[in-house]
Amino acid sequence: MSIKEQLVYGLDSLSQAELEEMAQYLAFIKYQSKVKPITVSDETQLAALYAEFAEDDRELAEEGISNYAGALMREDNE
Repeated sequence: MSIKEQLVYGLDSLSQAELEEMAQYLAFIKYQSKVKPITVSDETQLAALYAEFAEDDRELAEEGISNYAGALMREDNE
């Protein structure tokens, strides 16, 4: 039995809800085949970008923790 025949046989046994889900999945698969994957051409450039934004990320995280700690303290005092 070919793969196509196996799929048709399997589809015949599905409920209406399962068929609708399969139709959505099929549409997703077709969409994926049309979208070009992002290719990484220069890993050195990506490493430089990562390093550049790592410090910003750290500063934002520390600022967020400070704000969070302050909010907890205000909440405890209420």
